[in-house]
Amino acid sequence: MVFLAITPSGLQEAIARARVAVFPIWCGSDAIVESDYEALEGVDLSRFEYELSNASREVILGAIETIAEHHPNETIWVEHGTEP
Repeated sequence: MVFLAITPSGLQEAIARARVAVFPIWCGSDAIVESDYEALEGVDLSRFEYELSNASREVILGAIETIAEHHPNETIWVEHGTEP
């Protein structure tokens, strides 16, 4: 299983769950600032260089394709919803 976090709150939830049941997480550049990303330890997190929270469907699909290339045959869970 691989999780694609779209929002900062979705990323925080995925990180909390990944600390219990280890799985890779991917996110957009707007889900975590670069300095926090670089300082994060104990989580398999990859950060795209572009934003995902307001991205078009095509951009999200491209991100999913990239994740699938790096994690073949894995189920990819994509955060869906809106932030409060």
